[in-house]
Amino acid sequence: MDVLAARLVSSRDTEVCTRGIVDLARIEDAVRDILVAVGEDPDRQGLKETPRRVAHAYAELFAGLRVEPADVLGTTFEEGHREMVMVCDIEVQSFCEHHLLPFIGRAHVGYLPGPSGCVVGLSKLARLVEIYARRPQVQERLTAQIADCLYAALDATGVIVLIEAEHTCMTMRGVRKAGSRTATSALRGAFESDPRSRDHAMELLRRTAA
Repeated sequence: MDVLAARLVSSRDTEVCTRGIVDLARIEDAVRDILVAVGEDPDRQGLKETPRRVAHAYAELFAGLRVEPADVLGTTFEEGHREMVMVCDIEVQSFCEHHLLPFIGRAHVGYLPGPSGCVVGLSKLARLVEIYARRPQVQERLTAQIADCLYAALDATGVIVLIEAEHTCMTMRGVRKAGSRTATSALRGAFESDPRSRDHAMELLRRTAA
């Protein structure tokens, strides 16, 4: 079993739907080639273990590719709840697919339960964010994927996802504008069609951030 991927779905090492195993040897070879290409000696003391370390790091950082995100939302509770549920300040650590450099920030995820009033464990929202974040990403798609999965899996009346992140592909290279942050949003259902629901979510978020 791919334990790294399984742990994204559950803190227990239970059997889940995973796809494939990472080719660690191939990553190691690629990292050695990169080191040679930039003018380094991959056999010098400080770099001898670097290809192996990078391979294992990539297996962990991209474990979300080997998980079906909806698995994390498989268990719901019939609470008859009709009001908004929101989890704020979920840490986001992902990799921009254009340069394979990290972007780091916070996600705010909220939903209005559907007619059944079913809710999902709060930690599952954080796990859903992490599963999609542990893939080569762009922030816009990451935001939409979280919203679409939650909207479909819970048959929710509405979903709102907001992400703010700093991209090192902008701060370490290129324009090098340290401190600049990118904000993206995805609105589904009532949050898209009903201004009152959207305003209520934004007000709750402002109060939480205050």
